[in-house]
Amino acid sequence: MDRLNIEKTSVCSQTTTRRGLFKGLGVGVALGALNGSVASGDSPEEKKRGIRNGRLKQSVVSWCFADYWSVEETCIQTKRLGCQSVELINSKHWPVLKKHGLTCAISGIPVEGKPFIKGFNNPDYHGWLSQATKQAIDESAQFGCPNVIAFTGYKEKFSSEEGARNCVKGLKEVAGYAEKKGVTICLEMLNSRDGTDPNKGHPGYQGDHMDYCLDIVRKVGSSRVKLLFDIYHVQIMDGDIIQRVRECGDFIGHIHTAGNPGRGELDDKQEINYPPIMKALLEIGYKGYIGQEFIPTRDPVKGLAEAVELCDI
Repeated sequence: MDRLNIEKTSVCSQTTTRRGLFKGLGVGVALGALNGSVASGDSPEEKKRGIRNGRLKQSVVSWCFADYWSVEETCIQTKRLGCQSVELINSKHWPVLKKHGLTCAISGIPVEGKPFIKGFNNPDYHGWLSQATKQAIDESAQFGCPNVIAFTGYKEKFSSEEGARNCVKGLKEVAGYAEKKGVTICLEMLNSRDGTDPNKGHPGYQGDHMDYCLDIVRKVGSSRVKLLFDIYHVQIMDGDIIQRVRECGDFIGHIHTAGNPGRGELDDKQEINYPPIMKALLEIGYKGYIGQEFIPTRDPVKGLAEAVELCDI
């Protein structure tokens, strides 16, 4: 999960896109007016698309489609495909989700700027970051959102060892609160290799390897602090995804997808073989959500349908 433009009240707002290339919701509205089947999937063929097996719960990551669809349309597309959640969306939009019978699989935190830059690896941030995380936990507990996101932050002046110790200390400060509220904090690993686009990689991010983040989560020692296992980021930095899924096991709290290279659709132009990874998640007894977090490069209706069906094993 990455964010460029963030409202003060949420990590990611549906109406504030993080892509510099985005031109606003007017594009989606215009497409919908010109061709309802493009915006809404109203054709008979598109209506048949989506989840059939349902052994894994799926979620749509809101920021990826904010340039194409309104909040209402995002919910319609999500529901049509049989997904159960729209995630990383401003909590002010949660009533719209509820109207459509949807939940939010993982919530952002209410801070300004880029929360993945200033994370738990810096003790100077622990005060306001703990407060913001607890606020997100409160909102999530009230709504029924199971997870809240967390980040290590960028390296700044801290060595890997110092950063890890600081993360453990900071996460321990909020772990008990999360346990009491029944909400899980999910620490996300991000890739630091791709510097071509701030939506695709984060040079300087400290938690850029799965073993590093897993070690932090283990040392926190709480059932309510787990990993956000982003398959796209893991592929870039570590590879060996299926084995890493097995090694992480119960420590995985949430999953994100995208094609690599490019963070595009889950199609034959990218290198990750998703069905075996989904089978590995079932084998370890994963009960969380699969969040579709790719950047559309073509018709978002068809691209999302293809991704949802590919992960529905």
